[in-house]
Amino acid sequence: MPDDPYGLADLARLADVTPRTIRYYVAQGLLPSPEAAGPATRYTEGHLLRLRLIRRLQRDHLPLAEIRARLEQMGDEAIAAALDAAGPSPAAPPTSTAETLAYVRALMTKAGVAPRFYDQPTPTLARSSAAPAAAGATYEPSIPDGFPVREAPGPSPAPAPAPAIPAIGPLVITPGPRSTTGDRSTWERVSISPDVELHVRRPLDRRANKLVERLVRIARELFDEET
Repeated sequence: MPDDPYGLADLARLADVTPRTIRYYVAQGLLPSPEAAGPATRYTEGHLLRLRLIRRLQRDHLPLAEIRARLEQMGDEAIAAALDAAGPSPAAPPTSTAETLAYVRALMTKAGVAPRFYDQPTPTLARSSAAPAAAGATYEPSIPDGFPVREAPGPSPAPAPAPAIPAIGPLVITPGPRSTTGDRSTWERVSISPDVELHVRRPLDRRANKLVERLVRIARELFDEET
């Protein structure tokens, strides 16, 4: 096992994580505090082993709190043995934003939840106004599609005579069927990241709730790794 310490950038490259992730794990107690501080900060082989085991356990969908509890009971030798027993590392989760979104979509589809992402720009409503056809023509502002165009007022037509109102009988109102509580549903917006959110129609049964909670936890951890 090498004894040479690592700098932050070297450790991040070897563990395939970001420097920000390493600092976060140290603050959360998942990694021991490094030697020295500032530019002289150095990390050991034990830090690298822990980072690799953390990523392996995250791929098994373990929350960070449970991973921290396991690491607190393990030394460097036990961590190295656990990595050897686990065998070769599986394919890493997607690292780009597009791959991450595709990965989350696949998880949501497997859980039976329809994904809705707002990752496409919204087209503008207004269109450019045409240039005046002749010199001296008045400027016409652009009007969004679907809005009525105000025309120049013309002469007011003569008022039409009021039509005769026929006599009607008493008004009878027949009540329609009442909606039951089970027919009512609402949409809940769950934030995954500043650019991604999950829409869930409630109420859900207990199993679906657990699947949604697990899906949200996995998606947020993926985006935390990305940042």
